[in-house]
Amino acid sequence: MSYKLFIPGPIAVSEKTLRAMAQPMIGHRSTDFVALYNALQPDLQALMYTKDSVYISTSSSWGSMEGAIRNVVKKKVLNCMNGAFSDKWLDVSLRCGKQAQGLKAEWGCPVDPEALRKELATGQYDAVTLIHNETSCGCMSDLPALMQVIREFPEVISIVDTVSSFSVVPIKKDELGIDVLITGSQKALALPPGLSLISVSKRARDRAATIEGRGYYFDFLEFHANWEKGMTPSTPVISLIYALQSKIDDIKAEGIDNRYARHAQTNKMVRDWGYAKGFKLFPEERYGSIALNCFANTLNIDTAALNKILKSEHKLVIDGGYGKLKGKTFRISNMGDETVGTIGALINALDAALAKTPKASA
Repeated sequence: MSYKLFIPGPIAVSEKTLRAMAQPMIGHRSTDFVALYNALQPDLQALMYTKDSVYISTSSSWGSMEGAIRNVVKKKVLNCMNGAFSDKWLDVSLRCGKQAQGLKAEWGCPVDPEALRKELATGQYDAVTLIHNETSCGCMSDLPALMQVIREFPEVISIVDTVSSFSVVPIKKDELGIDVLITGSQKALALPPGLSLISVSKRARDRAATIEGRGYYFDFLEFHANWEKGMTPSTPVISLIYALQSKIDDIKAEGIDNRYARHAQTNKMVRDWGYAKGFKLFPEERYGSIALNCFANTLNIDTAALNKILKSEHKLVIDGGYGKLKGKTFRISNMGDETVGTIGALINALDAALAKTPKASA
């Protein structure tokens, strides 16, 4: 039995994208692959608003996020933490054997630029990690304001996770001065899991060249040497690269500004529905994600029961809260290929299911 996913990732994948994955296999050192890889570069660079190379990695985004730590942290990394996934980055940094410190905010609160400036001014750090859109609590930090602060510290390499905001809102890598920009396939790009994209500045590659023990699979210098030949360091997941090519064709056909506008419109539809029912956003409204809505469970509904009804009667699934917010919040994604029509159908299903959903037990 199949269900339509309205969770914050993986999200629903179109039939067109799935069909693209069924193309015949080619050798990853063949001229056909080089042509495919090189054809993708201008479009990926345009979507990232960068002139830097964009590496295609067969891994989840966490592979690339860990790899970035291994490549650029020589002295100490500051991990900005305001949700489950940004909190995890501190643990990953420490497991990589790096000196690391967390800059902590409450879940649902954005990373504070002034707190960031104060910490970086200590001079302890040569790298900083940020998650632009923290899906665990639906909070989108002010990336331009944060990058303005980081640019004040030329020795600090910035690593930014845009997994659930890339292609939802414009993220102008070069203009913002982002050194390492990472995104993944399974969220806003509406592809199956297993692919990450990494755009790396020359500054970050120069740092990597001075660091021992950065490994092989995620070595920025290996990526770049192969990028120059239109290849990847290791055998890539070619089927997903075909899917990426198909998705880029979709984005170009729609127009990137229209894609941004569609995400804003569908996000507002879900948000307005929640407000009308009496729910509140978990984060402050101005920092609410455009890719999903994380609602505080202000009506004390049984979120597990709601999802059970949605699944059995409407063949769709939302998220009943992540980690310590399970049951206290619920999350509804609008990212990827969702339209006014599909979100309208979701809202109708939510209305019907909510009418049958009991209160949570005390």
